[in-house]
This record gives sequence, structure tokens and C-alpha cells, in this order.
Amino acid sequence: MSDELDQMYDTFKALLESFTPAEAVKRLELIGVQPENIERIRGRHEEAMLAIREMERPLSVVQDNRDTWYTGPQPRDKFWPAVRTLLEKDGWSKSSLEGLDRSSTRVVSLLEHPKQRHFDTRGLVVGFVQSGKTTNFTSVIAKAADRKYKLFIVLAGIHNGLRRQTQARLIQQLVDPNPTMWSQITGLDADFTPKDNPASFFGNSNRTHVLCVVKKNATVLRKLAKWLQGAADYLQDAPALIIDDEADQATVATKSINPLILDIMGSLPRCAYIGYTASPFANLLIDPAADDLYPKDFVVNLDKPEGHFGTEVLFGRYALEDENPSDVDDGYDMIRSVPLEDLECVRPETKQDAEGFEPLITDTLREAVEYFLLVTAARRVRGTGNPHSTMLIHTSVNTAVHNSFERPLKQLLRRAAEQLQDPAAVKRLRFLWERETAKVAAVEFGETKVEFEDLRAELPGVLESCRVIMDNSSSEVRLDYEMGPVVAIAVGGNTLSRGLTLEGLSVSYFVRSVSAYDTLLQMGRWFGFRKGYADLPRIWMTDELSEWFRHLATVETEMRRDIELYMTQDVTPLTFAVRVRTHPSLRVTAAAKMKDAVTAASSFGGQRVQTHYFSTDKDWLRRNTQAAKELVESARKHALKVEERPEDGRYVLRDVPHDLVLEFLAQYRVHEKAPEHDTDLLAGYIRKRARNGSLLRWNVAVVGNPVGKGPGAFAFAPGVEVGRVVRARLDVPNPTPDLADIKTLMSRRDAAVDLEGEGAGLDENAIRAERNRQLPEHGLLVLYPIDALSEPAPSRNRRAPLAAEDHVVGVGLVFPDAVGGDSTVEKYISANLSGVRIEDEDLSALEAE
Repeated sequence: MSDELDQMYDTFKALLESFTPAEAVKRLELIGVQPENIERIRGRHEEAMLAIREMERPLSVVQDNRDTWYTGPQPRDKFWPAVRTLLEKDGWSKSSLEGLDRSSTRVVSLLEHPKQRHFDTRGLVVGFVQSGKTTNFTSVIAKAADRKYKLFIVLAGIHNGLRRQTQARLIQQLVDPNPTMWSQITGLDADFTPKDNPASFFGNSNRTHVLCVVKKNATVLRKLAKWLQGAADYLQDAPALIIDDEADQATVATKSINPLILDIMGSLPRCAYIGYTASPFANLLIDPAADDLYPKDFVVNLDKPEGHFGTEVLFGRYALEDENPSDVDDGYDMIRSVPLEDLECVRPETKQDAEGFEPLITDTLREAVEYFLLVTAARRVRGTGNPHSTMLIHTSVNTAVHNSFERPLKQLLRRAAEQLQDPAAVKRLRFLWERETAKVAAVEFGETKVEFEDLRAELPGVLESCRVIMDNSSSEVRLDYEMGPVVAIAVGGNTLSRGLTLEGLSVSYFVRSVSAYDTLLQMGRWFGFRKGYADLPRIWMTDELSEWFRHLATVETEMRRDIELYMTQDVTPLTFAVRVRTHPSLRVTAAAKMKDAVTAASSFGGQRVQTHYFSTDKDWLRRNTQAAKELVESARKHALKVEERPEDGRYVLRDVPHDLVLEFLAQYRVHEKAPEHDTDLLAGYIRKRARNGSLLRWNVAVVGNPVGKGPGAFAFAPGVEVGRVVRARLDVPNPTPDLADIKTLMSRRDAAVDLEGEGAGLDENAIRAERNRQLPEHGLLVLYPIDALSEPAPSRNRRAPLAAEDHVVGVGLVFPDAVGGDSTVEKYISANLSGVRIEDEDLSALEAE
């Protein structure tokens, strides 16, 4: 009976090629399958669907009661096996292929069955910049085509470069392995132009799948919409999948592109739309109630691929409130500083200055170019990884500025070739190579250091093959990696900053300022995979941009963790809202895209707040010290109990009235670079909870070293004296005057300083649980005396002495979990961009003919 049931189940799966699951069951009844066997078949199918629906990875948020019909690839499939075979030949590991198979199966399972009479699916897939999103949606297209989806429209950015690159990938992986099964209505060098007799592509006699790869350009999309209208009578039988690559760009809140995408979707009776992006800020701020592209049906959060270089790997990030600071890395030492005085040499001050601008090759730009030549030579010595080698120079969106770099860069390369035998020039190159390879050890990435003498022999060939390419909307010569190994210094703007993969990118010189998280994140073409040279990439940028990226790494981590948290709870895309923390000089996304956003209620319930930005100014520091001393003196008088642990350098003053904490917050100054820790916001939160009977009592702790240990003693009040602690600042080459960023102040152990029992061994969840059990209504305020000098430990090579003008008092606050809705306060924190020189994305290509 088992073999017979297997055969019947195979029949059922074959029926699913042409019918929905419910209709396939009816067909089984018509051919005489017994009811008990139908139930067994349905049970087996439901088990297979359940396995897909309950996949642990990737995590997803799905609309209530959404049926899962797709149970994964089948033996008769044509397209997905072809994609998988090509990736195997490209060297993909077994685990990477399994991850791709799993994630693409999950996405396809959230589409409607292609034989459903009508559907309008809207979903979002969140990946990482340069992490293989194109491969993921190619796999989704392949699996959907295997299940009889007919029409595939890929919206591939707003520039020809990305559109062409995407078309080439889809031809290679989808069309070429099965050429007779595809009808292409766009080509490598041709965006959409109307084909004769559109109905012929969708009639019953045409069994091919239709592939269309277009720019998000108003003229192109109008032509496509009109062409589809010519086949309106046949589209009912053409289930369509629209893939929106870079879905946060041009799709959201645009006057022309957004309505045109919705018009095209409206003309397709069976239509699924999936947006792909690494920066979903704009997409998740769309009004869910509007007829728009909010991902109402599903959001899938792709896992970070093995070996991927992301924001925090390069820039580090700040610890989140429930993390152990020692577990959060500072990032690799791969960022080099461009001083502010260099900027006027490499970019015009205003738009009016762009015409006729003549750049100068500054010392930092020359060093970046020379390092690129050294890296390319070293990679030739290794002989592994990507055969291409690219350097990116991005200083402006203006094409005239890009073009102005051609002559001085070519002169620089000619001079470098002439100086290959000059002892002084060779000495300079040797010093640069030894300096850089000492900062990032090759062995950390499983590589072997290339000696200077070995790479020196490759430099003549590198210089001979190196080209300078201006890649922008007016360029006649563009980056093209299809004609063999490329060595290129690419100067550009928007065409290089969105979606386009810069093959073998190893050096970037990036000084363009931007105004929004999503734009900044997408500018990071240096994110991605660096197989064979992961120790060698370097980025030259201003310290301000570096700090912005560090903040953005924190925002991105927090946002993704929010998404993952919601995905493990009983929520749907219509009932979850991701928090996005603000920055004083950056918008979350363009203003038009935030029109439907609301200011989230700020709740500190269950959170740990700590200061890590400090002014090093003596007057600023002394005011904070005075506020801290007054708090401790008052707390000693009013505390119900004082616990003295001088041998540990710790004091706990228990059950202090909340009024004293509010008085302290009114006096203590938090640096303006940390608006999320604004003392008015904290005080408002405490007052609101106090009105509801919570946070009326506080424990005030002093945490330092035992007296006699460390750099010296610090007295907060008579009888409350501890040794100062060391908190070195992040090392940046051109630090902002009077500003220090120590990154992290508070340890996990400190958050348990007032708990009974041994808190040192508890993890974050255990500490939070113990606080809720022991002190459910108490807040904790911790004061840290930080030594003014604070020399870093020898092992902390990305740290520098704090070098403040006086000792620093840091503050940490730990809040108990909130109960009910009594814990939220609202405050608008707007970006002040008046003093920041920024260049927003140039979206003129949307309307270009």
C-alpha cells in the first residue's frame, strides 16, 4: 500500500502544476481515489507545507492564515536545478547553496498559487548591501517559473548600468540553460521597447515564460503599461511576479514611478510584487492602510551570508541596551581619515562651482591610489579570488566633477610608472604597504601576508593595465567586467552607488555627504564578499562620515533585531512597526518617504541607558561632576540603606526618592550627539511612570576600582570614595575638538550591582528577570568616575587616551520593565541640517527619455 500511496501522492503533486491544492483534491476524487487515501495524501502534503511554514531561518512575518502551497523543488523542475548547477560551478559551498535553496523556497511559499483566479500579493525581502540579493531573487524567479508563473518583470534600479548587469545575470542563469523556454522582451543593450502583437506572448499557444528587465524610468514604465494593455484579454491566464530591486529607491512616494508601478500591477489579475532592499526604512514607513506598496502579506529577513563584509565589520558599532559591551567589536582598522582641509580640493563647495572645477591630487588621494596599485599587485601574487580589481572615487553626484578627475588621475598613474625605479618612491610604497599590513593581519582572514618584494615585481603590469573610467549618466565608456580581468579606478556618483556590483572593489575614496540613512547605507559599495583579499580593503573618508556609518551600523543592527523579535511573536505585517533611532545630522529617509511616519512613543522600559559621548571641556565636565556629587550627598541622607563594598570599589544607596534623580538629570549634561539619551526625555519618562506609582524609589550606585588600584581615587561624598576607572576613546585621526566617544561605559555586571545574590555570572535575560522579580518598581542609576587621561590597554589598537581636561563622570540608568501603557513619552527629535553640506540622490533619471 505504501508504494501505491506514493504513486498517488506523485499524481497529486503533478496535479498541483495545473491546479490549486483544493482543485487537485477534487481531481483525485474524479479519478476514483478512495476518501481515506485522499486524507492520507492531504495529510502528507500538509506535513510538507508545515515544514516550509515553520522554517526557523530565514525569519518572516506573514499575514494571518496565509496558505502555504509550495513544498520545495520537484524532480521535474528545469529552472532552479540550472541555477544551482551554475552556482556549484562558480564555487558555491554546499552550506551556502542550502541556505539559498531554503530562503528562496520560503519566499516562493509566500506567493499565491499561480492558478488562483485572482491575487494581489505584496511582500518585502530584507537583505544586506552587496550580499547576494540578486542571486536570491533569481532563484525565486526560477522556482516560480517551475511552478508555472508566466510573466516576470524585474525593476532594476534607475540607471542603465544596473539594468544591464541584472539582465546579464538573468540571461546567464535563467535563459541560457533553457533558451527555448523563455521570451525576452528586453535585451542587454535595450531597455523595454514595445513588441508587435503583445497578445502573442500570452496566448495559449505560447508556452514560454516572459522576462522583462526595466529601469524605474517613467517613459519606460508608461510604454510597458500601454503594451500590457494590448494583451489585456490574455493576462488573466498569465500569473505575474514583479521583482523590485532596490525597492526603497524611486518606488516609495514618487510622483511618477510609484503610480506607474501600481498601474502595471492593476492591469495584471494575478500579480505578486516583492521588493528587495538592504535599507527598508522607507518601505516600512508606507501607510499600511493606503493603496500602496506596503508589504501587507509578508516580510522576510534574509540571514547574513557567510563571509559577508557588513557595516559593523568595517566601522564597529555601539552596544545595544541588552548587550555585553565587551562582546561588541570596534571593527577592523580599515578606515583612513581624509582631513577636512582636503575637501575643497576634491569637490566643489557649491553646485555653482561644479562647472570648471579642477580637482587637486591631495596626499590622501595619492596614498589611496598608490595603495590600490599595491593591493592589485598583491592579489596577483596570491592568484586567488575575483580576477577584477576596482577602486571607487566618489566625491560628488555632478558629472562634470567626475569628468574633471580624468586628467589628474592619468597623470598620477603615468608618474607612478615613471617612478618605479626611483628609490624614494619605492621607499614610500614599501612604508605604505608595511604600515597597512601591520594594521590588519592577513592571518585573521586565513590569508598569508604578501611581502613587498614579491608584489613589487607585479607593479609594472598593474600600471600598464590600470584604466581610469568616468562612470556616470553621460559616459560613453563604462565599467564592463564581461571582457576579461579589469583593473580600473572608477570615478562616479549615482550610477556607482546603487545596486551595481563593483567587481573586486578593494579601495574607496568617499567624501560625499548625504542626508539620509538609506542613501548612506546604499553608498557603501565596499560591503560584500572579499574572498582571497578580505584583509586588504581600505576606505578613505572623513571622520564625520565614519562616525555616521558607525551610528548606522547600530541603527541597522537594532532594526534587524526588532524585525527578528517581531518575527518570533504573534504579529503580522499589518501589526508590527520597526523602531528606527534618530541621528542629529541624518534623516531616516527622504522627507517625502516619511510623510506617513509617526513619532514612535519612547519607552525606556526594560532598557539600559548609558552615556558614551563626552565633551572634554573642563567647565562642562566640572558641572557634571558637581551634579553627581550633590546627588550622592543627598542620596546618603535620604537612602533607607547604604551598602559599602570598598574592596570592590562599589557603593549602593538604596531606596532613594525619585525627586533626587530628577534634580540630578536637570543638572547633568548629555552630549548633543546622543539625542536618544536626552535628559528631558528621560525625566519625562520617569515622571509619567511615577504618576502611575512606579519608579518612585531608586537605587543609586557608585562603581569604580578599589582605592589604591588604578590611576587614582575619586571622592563623591564623605565616606564614598572609589578608584577611577579607565575608558579610552575611539581613535580617529582628526578628532572633533572637545569630543570623546568611549563607545561603551557600562558592563553587564554593573546592571546587576543592586541585585541580591551573585549577578556577575548572569546573562542579560537572567538579569532582566531578576530585576523584575526583586525590584519591579525600582530604577537604578550608576555613576562612574573616569580618569581624565585613561590610557588604553596595549591590546586595544583602535583606542586612544581620553585626554580630557578634567575627570569625567559617566552615567548609566537601568529601568525595570514597564507595565501597561503608562510608560511612554513622546518627543520629536528632528535633524538640523542647516550646517551640513549634503547632496541628496539625483533622481532626474526617473523622468529621462
